[in-house]
Amino acid sequence: MTKENIAPCTVDVSSETGRLRAVLLHRPGVEIERMTPINAAHALYSDILNRPIVDTEYHYFSGVLERWTDVYYVEDILERLLDDEGTRRHLVEESCDMDNCDDDLAESLMALPSAELARILVEGYEDPEWDGTDDDRYLLKPLYNLFFTRDASSTVYNRVLINSMSFDVRERETLIYEAIFRHFFHVDTLNAMASDRDARTEGGDVQTASPDLLCIGQGIRTNTKGIKYLAQTFARERERFNILVQELPQKPESFIHLDMVFTFLGRHQCMAFEPMLKKTGLFAGKDTTLISIEGGRVSYTKFPNIIKGLEHLGWEMEPIVGGGSDPWVQLREQWHSGANFFALGDGKVMGYRRNTHTIDALDRAGFAVLNAEDIVEGRVDMNDYDKFVAAFPGCELPRAGGGARCMTMPILRDSAQ
Repeated sequence: MTKENIAPCTVDVSSETGRLRAVLLHRPGVEIERMTPINAAHALYSDILNRPIVDTEYHYFSGVLERWTDVYYVEDILERLLDDEGTRRHLVEESCDMDNCDDDLAESLMALPSAELARILVEGYEDPEWDGTDDDRYLLKPLYNLFFTRDASSTVYNRVLINSMSFDVRERETLIYEAIFRHFFHVDTLNAMASDRDARTEGGDVQTASPDLLCIGQGIRTNTKGIKYLAQTFARERERFNILVQELPQKPESFIHLDMVFTFLGRHQCMAFEPMLKKTGLFAGKDTTLISIEGGRVSYTKFPNIIKGLEHLGWEMEPIVGGGSDPWVQLREQWHSGANFFALGDGKVMGYRRNTHTIDALDRAGFAVLNAEDIVEGRVDMNDYDKFVAAFPGCELPRAGGGARCMTMPILRDSAQ
């Protein structure tokens, strides 16, 4: 799909593992080069990245997806949207307001061609008077995290949840996604902050498991008020609905989202971080709670872990332990998004090749291990395999703090079988 012929598709996701038909990505670009050791922590990174290596790794990551499904790119849609005067003015004025830019800059940006403006809204706008001594070089801040397209928006059935981000550095991302889904895909959106300014949700914590089940992580990024908003929304709309909530540690940063410790690989298999299942280490005392909605009434039930909660709802779920059997290795591979797999379909997943013990565990569980390079270059056809893991290279990308699920925003899936 080229920039010139992109057209909106239906937006509908009712499963984590139904066959993927369309996905939204953003290629990391100049914005990630605008971090220094001084501002990296503010940008929510633990290190600065090597752009040429990122480009190579992302080429194989996105190349696998392009071989499987329709891929939309944020930058292409944004450029198209900026041709509309009303959308352009809204994005420019709101962006400048969030970053405390003056009116003169807003008017200067309004005069730019759409392609250049789209680039600046993502990459940032340098202060022309910056003298090399101030830590803050950009009047309009770069969107360092935009390539984690999962976080700022979440497809929840036939609507999109525009997430209420927990850190200011990521707030402007939501402006872009709101515009994309309202004005390009023409879909209704939800936002927890509409009911409570303190409510927070992020897409890495939101897993649309089935038509009547969401799995949600509660931690530093998604709070109880955000979960309450989702419960109240579906209590009004559905006769029966369930939200299975897993409490997460507040630190370190590798546990920021549920999908860093738990992802669906298929209808009956998942990838899990063992201490979360056993409630040991950092997960000791962390609750697993089922919120059940029936006839407008809401009830709460505690379970020993997320697998037991799923079993109660009739799911037969086999956990595959990320990092293998060694607790030391489990911690190492979890740090580099070892549990953060993305399902292209039932039993068809992709993830970082660097997590060798996790990939070996998938191999033992019957997943054919395919190299992304072979897929992208046409030597291997994913359609020839009933179960597979497309393992793509990850040296720099994992250091940004996310994996395959973090970098993908599904727009359309088939219903799960």
